[in-house]
This record gives sequence, structure tokens and C-alpha cells, in this order.
Amino acid sequence: MPTIVHGFDWPDRVVVGTVGLPGARTFYLQARDGRRVVSVALEKEQSAVLAHKIDEILDEVRRVEGNPASVPETTPEELVDHAPLDQPVEAEFRVGALSLGWDPSTAQVVVEAYPLADPDDDLDPDPDDAGEPVEMMTLRLPVGTARAFAARTLEVVGAGRPLCPLCGAPMDPEGHVCAVPGDSW
Repeated sequence: MPTIVHGFDWPDRVVVGTVGLPGARTFYLQARDGRRVVSVALEKEQSAVLAHKIDEILDEVRRVEGNPASVPETTPEELVDHAPLDQPVEAEFRVGALSLGWDPSTAQVVVEAYPLADPDDDLDPDPDDAGEPVEMMTLRLPVGTARAFAARTLEVVGAGRPLCPLCGAPMDPEGHVCAVPGDSW
């Protein structure tokens, strides 16, 4: 079965956003090119790691003598995007794995999102399938867009429930049971 690739080579918009209240939010990676909008669901932790790794790649490329890719040190103000996700939000799939790379020929960060493996697939193996994903999303982000994407993503991740200063666990508005190290339950 051929893989459906939701590819965005020079997207008009790429963001991570959420639906729901803190503590019950669903995270989405969303890309738009013209009128075409594709969303995939992912975990909060995946969002945070993706943003940090994009910043690491950009920082590494920026350190190359002369910064030939013109990687900005900080987020370009004109690329800041605080708008909500485009509606309606309908996930094509839930992300199971992400890959990240750098394309020096186009000076773009490349993000690939693959669906969460379906455990039921093992029940009826297809020899032509050979573990290939049915769908994937590919994003190619110019350096400024990538820097802005990472900054917004970290803001979205940080906008959740406040963390307990003693145990570090998220605190719910209804209350919090704190397991301070050394205390017994």
C-alpha cells in the first residue's frame, strides 16, 4: 500500500496548538499551504522535544563559520504567530515518531511525522506493507520560520497547569496531593 504523504515544502503556516483546557489539552501539529490544512495529534512531550531539537539544529548551523544559512539567533518578530489553530481541527493521525534533519541545499529544517503504530496490524500482516506507514507528514521549514515555530511551541507547552514548587508535578485547580521527597504516603 502506498504511503500518503502530507508534504509542505514552503508552508504558509506551521504551528503547534491545543484544544481543551489545561490538564485535558490535546496537542496538534498543524500546517497550512493556501487553503490546504493538515493537522496531526501529538503528545505534549513530543511537542517540547521537537521545539528544543529544532533550536539545537538551528544553533549548530548558526555556529558554522559565516552563518551561510543566515540562521537568526532569536525569533524574528515578523514571524511570531499567536493565532489559534485553523478550524476545524481534525487529526489525520496521532504521531508515534518524529524525525528531524537539516537540508543544506535549501537551508531548511526538515520534520517528518509518522503515525503511532497500530497494534492490530500485527494480527493481519500484509507482506507488501512491510511496516511502512500508511500516512506521514513532511514539513520543510526555512530557518526563520523554524525558529518562530520552536518559540511558539515552547510557549504553548508552558501554558499548561502550573507546576508544584515542591514536587514538580502539575497542580490541578481542584487541588494537589504533593509527594514531597522523604515523605511517605
